[in-house]
Amino acid sequence: MAIRVPGIMHAKQILRQSSLFANKASSTSSSVGVPKGYVAVYVGESERKRFVVPISFLSQPLFQELLSKAEEEFGYNYPTGGLTIPCREDIFVDLTSRLHGL
Repeated sequence: MAIRVPGIMHAKQILRQSSLFANKASSTSSSVGVPKGYVAVYVGESERKRFVVPISFLSQPLFQELLSKAEEEFGYNYPTGGLTIPCREDIFVDLTSRLHGL
């Protein structure tokens, strides 16, 4: 009997979709420099900046809220070819700093 956790399943679906886009863009410089166990995300409201974060963040409730915002705004069609999170850069940096401290 398997126990399903909706948030983790949602994060896995987003990651799966993101990796499909990453595979399509694997020959471009945007996918270069992402170590195993990490995912590149693009953050910003107008100008987007690339961040590389641990995939363990995908299971964190605060990060999942950002993923939900991304899904609402972009669906699974990311304009940058990678996972795009529509929030201010300073908020994202603060959130990831907190998650690194866990």
